[in-house]
Amino acid sequence: MPRVQNGVIWMIIATFFFAFMGMFVKLGSPYFSEIELVFYRSFISLIFIILIIVNKKISLKTNFKKLHFYRSFVGFLSLLAFFYAISHLPLSTAISLNYTSPLFVALLIPFFLHKKPSFYVCYLLLIGFFGAFLVLKPVLVGSDAYAGFIGLLSGLGAGLAYLFMAQLGKVNEPDTRVVFYFTLLSSFGAAFLMLFENINSEIFEHWWILLGLGLSATIAQLALTKAYRVGNTLKNAGLSYLTIFFSTLLGLIVFSETLDTLSFGLVFIKPNKLIDYLAEQSLQPLVPNLNQ
Repeated sequence: MPRVQNGVIWMIIATFFFAFMGMFVKLGSPYFSEIELVFYRSFISLIFIILIIVNKKISLKTNFKKLHFYRSFVGFLSLLAFFYAISHLPLSTAISLNYTSPLFVALLIPFFLHKKPSFYVCYLLLIGFFGAFLVLKPVLVGSDAYAGFIGLLSGLGAGLAYLFMAQLGKVNEPDTRVVFYFTLLSSFGAAFLMLFENINSEIFEHWWILLGLGLSATIAQLALTKAYRVGNTLKNAGLSYLTIFFSTLLGLIVFSETLDTLSFGLVFIKPNKLIDYLAEQSLQPLVPNLNQ
């Protein structure tokens, strides 16, 4: 099976389980802060990853420590922002804002490659960000404006993390190693932040939410890392919009949310032309000199 096709399959799996991760975050938000949810999501995932590493005897030694750190640190900040947005906004709206990441990927790649973006690319980016504004507009006039802005920042962080992830794939870093360092840094980072807030001690009462959060996140993260290792970076970024579709359905079924036509419509008006155009430019993501 061609590598790109493999990447598509893994990306679809990732988007499906990321939607379930968002659902579990929403279910847990009345009981836990976003920092606690990031910790439990990361720590439970870390346990699963360690079991996989021990079972498959995967080495954790790497020659790309700085690149792992950048991917993990940016991913951690993005995760905090994402969980905050989910806790304060409708599920589909929060995920729509987070999944502006393909726009940021397209915006950032010319800077990574030191190539000036064409007028056509700028035009398509403008359309894409206008679509993001339409999703953000309803929350700008209320008390959710701050959460909406944080949700948009999570998209920027996710875009950066995807670029670092693609670069790690280009140097053949194993998926489990990439996820291990991400969950390790996120676990320690969230644990440190938890020292400064009141912690909910009734975790056993809501164990199924935390377990579902950690398990869905682990499957999604492994599938995502695999997709970016074997597939096309920009094609994968476009497919990430399927999470909006899945999360909209979960929002309707589980939380009885009204159908956000703008968010749902983004699945179909996503910047496909932009992604296809950039993918045709033979943009080979460079591994920057970050590991010296």
